[in-house]
Amino acid sequence: MNITILGIESSCDDTSAAVIRNGYMLSNIIASQEIHRKYGGVVPELASRAHQQNIIPVVDTALRQAGIEKDMVDAVAFTRGPGLLGSLLVGTSFAKGFALSTGAKLIEVNHLHAHILSNFIQEEGKEKRLPRFPFLCLLVSGGHTQIVVLRDYFNMEIIGQTIDDAAGEAFDKCAKVMGLPYPGGPVVDRYAKEGDSRAFRFSKPGIPGLDYSFSGLKTSFLYTLRDRLKEDPQFVEKNIPGLCASLQQTIVDILTDKLMKASVATGITEAVIAGGVAANSGLRNAMTALADEKGWTVHLPEFRFTTDNAAMIGITGYFKYLEGMFTTQDVAPVARFDDRCNIRL
Repeated sequence: MNITILGIESSCDDTSAAVIRNGYMLSNIIASQEIHRKYGGVVPELASRAHQQNIIPVVDTALRQAGIEKDMVDAVAFTRGPGLLGSLLVGTSFAKGFALSTGAKLIEVNHLHAHILSNFIQEEGKEKRLPRFPFLCLLVSGGHTQIVVLRDYFNMEIIGQTIDDAAGEAFDKCAKVMGLPYPGGPVVDRYAKEGDSRAFRFSKPGIPGLDYSFSGLKTSFLYTLRDRLKEDPQFVEKNIPGLCASLQQTIVDILTDKLMKASVATGITEAVIAGGVAANSGLRNAMTALADEKGWTVHLPEFRFTTDNAAMIGITGYFKYLEGMFTTQDVAPVARFDDRCNIRL
């Protein structure tokens, strides 16, 4: 029997819809919002308005590309949170309406859970090595930085997370200080390929255990620029590649040092990365190096599945469908979840 899931993602500034059938992706459509670039960050009100404009054409395109009619959808999976509440309301409301009009089941999905399970997205005609339980996940994005132990699809425990800023936020804010465009992370990555990662040294946090901190790094970066600019007003322009390479290397070192500690603490040597920062070339190279040096089994997601997308919502919805984990029409979106040790819904 075929199980067809329509996935809806609207947690931030990307409106996305995807169709998953029996665990395989048939379509994955994303409408990005360019308007936020000129503001240097996502404006929540503008984001929610854009979602309202995009949601119907995006879903229609996803269904057409998958070659299915809306009454063939067995369940609609949607991002309940975390995210921007106004944006989440658009996706949640559409999913409810779609389910009511078609008789499809309704499945709520945790956005972070979906980022992790994006490593299980498959496509017909493409061979893919899937992660084996148990494994570690380094979940790194603009809003979250976590180390998660996965024992099965729905048995996950956060064993380390940032106590202040996320790694992606550190990339973006340091890029902004250098005058680079938003989003800064990809721009830093491009310049880093041209620079010397040992050109500058920035402070690393001394946080005990497996938790992260990036506020001190941002302060160290800011003070370095402040002091050097006093000596040479053109310092930033002259040293962009070196600054980016050194910043990226510092962040990657912080991330992987804690992941290695997590491996020692748990005895797990299979790892995946997920989230927007999983597209960073420095982090991907470091993970590959860990696999070679430590004998780990490492899984790197495709670039298109690192940023927000509905395919990851759909695959999570597929696994929840198999377990009968449905929700009701009175479900409401939530901007954040507070339970450290349970990121599932």
